[in-house]
Amino acid sequence: MAFVFLDHNATTPLRPAVIAAMVAVLGEAGNPSSVHAQGRAARRRVEAARRQVADAVGLPSGGDIVFTSGGTEANQLALRGLKAPGRVLRSAIEHDCVRAALPEAEIIPVTADGVVDLAALERLLADGAALVSVMAANNETGVIQPIADVVRLAHAAGSLVHCDAIQIVGKAPFDMAALGVDLATISAHKLGGPQGMAALALAPKVPVSALVTGGGQEKGYRAGTENVAGIVGFGLAIEAAVAELDVFGRLGALRDRLAARLVEIDASAAVFGAAAPRVANTLNVAMPGVKAETQVMAFDLAGIGLSAGSACSSGKVRISHVLTAMGVAPELAQSAIRISLGRDTTDAEIDRMIEAWGDLRSRTTRSAA
Repeated sequence: MAFVFLDHNATTPLRPAVIAAMVAVLGEAGNPSSVHAQGRAARRRVEAARRQVADAVGLPSGGDIVFTSGGTEANQLALRGLKAPGRVLRSAIEHDCVRAALPEAEIIPVTADGVVDLAALERLLADGAALVSVMAANNETGVIQPIADVVRLAHAAGSLVHCDAIQIVGKAPFDMAALGVDLATISAHKLGGPQGMAALALAPKVPVSALVTGGGQEKGYRAGTENVAGIVGFGLAIEAAVAELDVFGRLGALRDRLAARLVEIDASAAVFGAAAPRVANTLNVAMPGVKAETQVMAFDLAGIGLSAGSACSSGKVRISHVLTAMGVAPELAQSAIRISLGRDTTDAEIDRMIEAWGDLRSRTTRSAA
């Protein structure tokens, strides 16, 4: 029986067209910094992909796209490379790489639904200008944040806004120019592009200094020879993903059917963030009394891949800081798993998940009796 992959927020399979394009580029020579014909051809590929990424995220005219080795590096460049006011405010539910970049940042709390508390943000901004970092959609719950309101409050206080948009681009509309976002992070492997490829999008005149120095690549924002094949794959993947937003949206019905059946099987099951807007593919749900690591292993044995919260913690399963920030009790948070659907997820795969959930719930209920 085929393996059911329901961990698309961790990574999603490469699109066939992306694989083909990357293989073709890998067969070519040419450093984008070289001035000969092959170097110029490589440069054209890089710049074409840069335009694809810029167009996909609504980068304002005059802004820059900086290609990086991944979302972690892009977030680090935004938070540590920005020449901005000394204060940094970040939401309590940011990805670990944002939390680690500036551990001294002041924390913006979130509501019980996992939405950033705008009143609290406004109070914090009253103490002076800052860099405000709020993700567009949470990687664990899928909850979409009110970025336009965050930008409105921040700009009124003379502050800049960084938005980790990794989990929203290709899943729901995201337009930097329309939102007024100053810096945004995007990652290729959440879109059907290659792992190890991301970008930081900079609105015009945002003052960022390189963290990786040594050469003049990426307009001086990041030294090092560009990953041409990865960049080409990124450009194709993001263009395709944004063009398929309506197709991706159908996953909401699958996700909601799954959630309803899990709660029907186990009335004590808790779905987190359900009252807030969410990206269509994400379900964070707890099976009370069964630890998340036990569930992940049991579902893996049943041929289903999913995760307990973020997949970026070196394989460790721990109580989610996101659920903790939402006020979820530790004993419930430790039983939460993340189920994230992909563009090719089928009804039959959802049925497999429902069946496996029911089997595990039955076994754990019997063993507890």
